Amino acid sequence: MHNATAVVVRPARLADVPIVARLIRDLAEYEKLTDVCWTDEEALREHLFGPRPFAEVLIGCLDGAPAGFALFFHNYSTFLTKPGIYLEDLFVKPECRDFGVGKALLAELAHLAVDRGCGRLEWSVLKWNAPAIGFYEKLGAEAMAEWQVYRLAGEPLEALARSSAASGQ
Repeated sequence: MHNATAVVVRPARLADVPIVARLIRDLAEYEKLTDVCWTDEEALREHLFGPRPFAEVLIGCLDGAPAGFALFFHNYSTFLTKPGIYLEDLFVKPECRDFGVGKALLAELAHLAVDRGCGRLEWSVLKWNAPAIGFYEKLGAEAMAEWQVYRLAGEPLEALARSSAASGQ
């Protein structure tokens, strides 16, 4: 059991890339998805801190030690005509849960969303992850039951891209 005294959330720094990579691998293990997790530290370095960053990361620290992270990026709502924040990953190490790290990460994301003029903060959660769902609902988050997530990846994504290139579009 951890005897926590302080939770601090801070933006990730370049030197944190190995920590972020480790937390991503821990998340994949928790979600039973290690077979599809190919986290590459060099790619993370480039994508988080390179000339064109694609995402941002917050690190949640418990008594000064990294305990969790939130990786997010901006999206855009045409109906609201406002940017939004999409939370790609939120993870707190199991031994660091119940000390407020997850709530502090989400609270900082909410602060950033409001500060940046965003209309919403949204994310997806695995349907089997009842602890996370309960946590989110306790904070006032609502499931978007009328929406279904779709994804193109791998060969179907590449095939569609080729069809666009072949038609000159």
